[in-house]
Amino acid sequence: MTRVAVIAHAGKSIGGGLEELRSTLQRAGVTDPHWSEVPKSKYAPERVERALDDGAELVFVWGGDGMVQRSVDALAGRGVTLAIVPAGTANLFATSLGIPASIQDAVDIGLNGRDRTLDVGKINGERFAVMAGAGFDALMIREADKGLKDRLGRAAYVWTASKSLREDPFKARIDVNGELWYRGKASCVLVGNVGSLFGGLEAFENARPDDGLLEVGVTSADGVGEWARTVARTAIGSTAKSPFVQMTKAKKIRIELDRKVEYELDGGARGKTKRLKAKVEPGAITVRVPDLQ
Repeated sequence: MTRVAVIAHAGKSIGGGLEELRSTLQRAGVTDPHWSEVPKSKYAPERVERALDDGAELVFVWGGDGMVQRSVDALAGRGVTLAIVPAGTANLFATSLGIPASIQDAVDIGLNGRDRTLDVGKINGERFAVMAGAGFDALMIREADKGLKDRLGRAAYVWTASKSLREDPFKARIDVNGELWYRGKASCVLVGNVGSLFGGLEAFENARPDDGLLEVGVTSADGVGEWARTVARTAIGSTAKSPFVQMTKAKKIRIELDRKVEYELDGGARGKTKRLKAKVEPGAITVRVPDLQ
């Protein structure tokens, strides 16, 4: 029988919580999984390594996008399948793969679904599954992480976004596949593996996590009026037509900024930097998805 591991963020919960996850696995015949709970997602890679040393062949990750990102960083290239039980605020990666926020359904997919081989991105030495960004989005995430996200959920991002609109743009140079692609004012730079944002909005309309490419987008929107126009375009699925947005696809990206700005990956704040180097790692991770995918 497949050796199963569970790596869980103890501070996240859906349904009946981790006790329901245990009982659901037991009813499915998984009576003695390698079980590990962490207080914060940053401890997940070490626990994933322990699970692999214990012979895990299928790793269930319980938590949000940050927990999944930390686990993907450890699992990429290891030949072990990832199953996701979405228990976070946004769950963008799970949602993009059709994995519902239901313990019973997620476990069933994890045990009986189809394996799908997906790309991951790698930026400044750390892998991500969904999206990395510098500027507006990272500042918004950093502020939401200061206790608001736990209390307000997705509403925390709306609140912090309204505050972050006052930040001044920076100057950026972006090289794509070794050649200059963009030089000028920027308020946000995104590198995406999938296209989805909160509430079903698509930052990258044609993104696929298995095409061997990353999406690159830069916006020069400045102030409430220009951002409102940009968001409106995104809501109707025509972000690329915004006068404040440029997009392309790439295998590798180099970003140089004129000052240090906040950056993030998969919803996790990472501090400030002036330089970002990103590349795609094609087919680096195997994820258990619904059979219909």
